[in-house]
Amino acid sequence: MRSKRMSNLYRVPALVLCFTFAFILPVAVSHAATRGEINASVSAAMDRFSIQVSGSNAYIKGALGVLVMPNITKVGFVLGGTYGQGALLVDGKTVDYYSLAEGSVGWQIGAKKYDMVILFMTDEALANFRIAEGWEAGVDAEVTLIEVGAEVSVETLRSQHSIAGFVFDQKGLMGGVSVKGAKFTRIEPD
Repeated sequence: MRSKRMSNLYRVPALVLCFTFAFILPVAVSHAATRGEINASVSAAMDRFSIQVSGSNAYIKGALGVLVMPNITKVGFVLGGTYGQGALLVDGKTVDYYSLAEGSVGWQIGAKKYDMVILFMTDEALANFRIAEGWEAGVDAEVTLIEVGAEVSVETLRSQHSIAGFVFDQKGLMGGVSVKGAKFTRIEPD
């Protein structure tokens, strides 16, 4: 009798988990955006970046490459997934398009959307990112997340962090954002 109760206890969370991943996550990740849609989202994210991050113009000017990942979606119920599409800018022009994908396991529940800007401060960091088949943060290179509102000079970033990132415009009911484990892959949108 007791094992039957335990079985019923796990049935509801299992059904919720199945529903989450069978219906919600594929909707978030299956939409392949066109170049025009990505460019519009990148432009809007850069506008938000300039408003929400103090010193944003200096950071952009000081970086050799800027990876802009707007509207990243993170969904989780024990198992989690994160997905987004964006563009790499060099000298203010789009040179490549990328997707971000990450899976996770652990205590988590909820959904969240946010924007991310990653600054490549050295030639080597930018070149290694661009030649990688699938570049994974924390494995291929460390990405130092800078807290929005922190006063860090471009010179400090360049000398101490070859790759720095900002997470901003967060919406949703899920705590914490980490770049570690996120995999960035070059894409060819329509």
